[in-house]
Amino acid sequence: MLTGAVSVCSVTEPISRLDHARFPDFTPLILYGNSVILPSKYGSEVSSSRSHIFLCQGRGKLTSRTAAYSMPPEQNDAHRQGSPHFTDDQVFLFSEDDLKEPRKGTSPSLVQSGVDFQTNISKFGDEETLHDKLKAVQLHILAMEQWNASRLKMCHRNYSASATNLLHYLALKSLDIEEMKEELSSVGLLNLETVNAHVLSSLAACIQMLNASRLDSLVGLSVPNKELPVHKNSGNKKMELGMTALMKRASSNRDLLLGALQAQKMGHIMATVGEEAVENDTHIPDLINSGTTIFRINCAHGDPELWSEIIRMVKQCSQHLEKPCRILMDLAGPKLRTGTLKDGPCVVKISPRKNAFGSMIRPAQVWIGPRGAGPPPSHLSPDVILQVDGQEFLNKLEVDDSVIFSDARRKRRTLKILSKYPVFSGVGFMAECNNSAYVESGTTLHVKQKGRKSPVGFVVDVPPVEQFVRLRVGDLLVISRDSSDENDTLPRSPIGSHKITCPSGYLFDSVKPGDPIAFDDGKIWGVIKGTSISEVVVKVTHAGLKGTKLGSEKSINIPESDIRYEGLTSKDLMDLDFVAAHADMVGISFVRDVHDIVALHQELAKRRISKLGIVLKIETKGGFEKLPLLILEAMKSSNPLGVMIARGDLAVECGWVKLADIQDEIISICSAAHVPVILATQVLETLVKTGVPTRAEITDAANGRRASCVMLNKGKYVAKAVSMLDTILNSQQYAKVKAELKPLMLSSHVN
Repeated sequence: MLTGAVSVCSVTEPISRLDHARFPDFTPLILYGNSVILPSKYGSEVSSSRSHIFLCQGRGKLTSRTAAYSMPPEQNDAHRQGSPHFTDDQVFLFSEDDLKEPRKGTSPSLVQSGVDFQTNISKFGDEETLHDKLKAVQLHILAMEQWNASRLKMCHRNYSASATNLLHYLALKSLDIEEMKEELSSVGLLNLETVNAHVLSSLAACIQMLNASRLDSLVGLSVPNKELPVHKNSGNKKMELGMTALMKRASSNRDLLLGALQAQKMGHIMATVGEEAVENDTHIPDLINSGTTIFRINCAHGDPELWSEIIRMVKQCSQHLEKPCRILMDLAGPKLRTGTLKDGPCVVKISPRKNAFGSMIRPAQVWIGPRGAGPPPSHLSPDVILQVDGQEFLNKLEVDDSVIFSDARRKRRTLKILSKYPVFSGVGFMAECNNSAYVESGTTLHVKQKGRKSPVGFVVDVPPVEQFVRLRVGDLLVISRDSSDENDTLPRSPIGSHKITCPSGYLFDSVKPGDPIAFDDGKIWGVIKGTSISEVVVKVTHAGLKGTKLGSEKSINIPESDIRYEGLTSKDLMDLDFVAAHADMVGISFVRDVHDIVALHQELAKRRISKLGIVLKIETKGGFEKLPLLILEAMKSSNPLGVMIARGDLAVECGWVKLADIQDEIISICSAAHVPVILATQVLETLVKTGVPTRAEITDAANGRRASCVMLNKGKYVAKAVSMLDTILNSQQYAKVKAELKPLMLSSHVN
């Protein structure tokens, strides 16, 4: 006697069977209806895995019930790590009745989401089968939500809907739905790649459309008019999961962190600033006028006095120009860097441009200005800047005068004054020099005059020459723990290899021979040949043809080592007090696991800080693999939240060829969590440094339209780069370019 029909959706091997003894309602019967296999996306070796999941929907006389069953894997635990986003957590399946009231005496089994599943999907061409598949996906998504309910309850109420949608997205991504996407496309329905921000409501809408299009002849059973709701109760508050509500939530989260967008722009632009902002009074106004809305200060450089002055200038210019701006301050974090080399001599070289035969093409352009006046006007591009102490000398200096001096080699040289410009504290001059010269602090300048004595000026504040070691393939590099070693200023150590220091003990405690190591964002690569308590010996395996410079404060990456960093360093804790008092956002560098987020929340709670924005900088493999867990942990507080894709260290840690896919995956995850994304590192880098962009970096910058904010690094032409980036990201300019494209006119005449 037939008492019910069962629709089975499973993720299983073909040989697996449902154990009916676990479900008394269904055991006396043969299963009727469709059986659909939904394979896991991460499965690769089917023969080694025995795990499977069944979702069974039974329709009896009195109630409609969904039952869940699973068998955990009995061997090969290594295969549980297949998914990069469920390394530590489990995906749970549930009974649909349990959404309302858990069944007594039953407890669903747990299944690791990372186990390998059957990768072949049964082919069904009709809409009835497609409908069943979508219902199965929907149940799988709700299973993820139900069995992570305790995690969702810990999220702050501001993030409840976003955290729920993130879990829905992760559940969808755990399944291999390629064939289903093709079937949906063939009937003109949604693209599952575009539903990140509103997963459940998109699936519900698609299922309703399929219900509406089903033929009457297929409806042997009644089709419900009401699908699973897209709103739920979270505590005493109704949680909306509809498309419109979630899209508004995403916009609200972006505005809370980064500020509201002005003048119908599509994204924010962030610019990194440092000491140059204080030295040049026009630098910050130029950046704001070009389109910068957020200024970034790196706490790894400078001190609170410098930071305070930068922030004061930003706020003053923002108010004066009536253009709102925000401040992000990055904590230095436990990043490995090369030590500081002792300063070189305070001398600057004046060098005319010459051709291949040594003949002068153009004299060297030299700016002469009063001490403390800062750089020359922005439209000038001198080769050398000289600051001069001697107000009487500068006051009497005129165009066409010849300034005489003896350089560091005691060679007599002449500067010809070309033009005169007003500056902040007096006047400055552009001059030219036809011969090479080495100018040091204290050099005496005087005007060439006949028959009378002229006033004298003195060159001051010549910066020290930056020290570095030049490394070539095959060279040995000794990294020393002792920064006080006098040899750290020498190009080579006593054993004949190059030498540099690293102040962090993590490097010496964690590496072993054979580990690869990278310097300066991957410009130099090597392999560790030997280690000791105080030194690490590296053999260089990759560098430029003429060698590559390695200087002070350059990054060190060891991708294959398991370095256990502390979450927040003692310097970070000191800087956090300043950041909380002066900035709008704090960037957390080198986030690796949830313990880093827990430590941050504890420190913020001690300081009673609830409005400071938190930006998680993803720049390690561990940070990427655990990103969903990091976001869910961060959502336990009410602080505005964002994610920065720090592509410099991320490329070195994860591999260059994977960077594009990793970037897309981070953006997709953050879109599902309604968390704004900041795209950083080498955006328009050539333009920033040289004033002319490459073709490739223009298209890279255009990818920034997918992010909420794009960050530019420091450089001579950064204001120009901000202006171009603003044009690229601006939707109105983009629409204008599209409008300028003429339609293709097809001629009816064929020659």
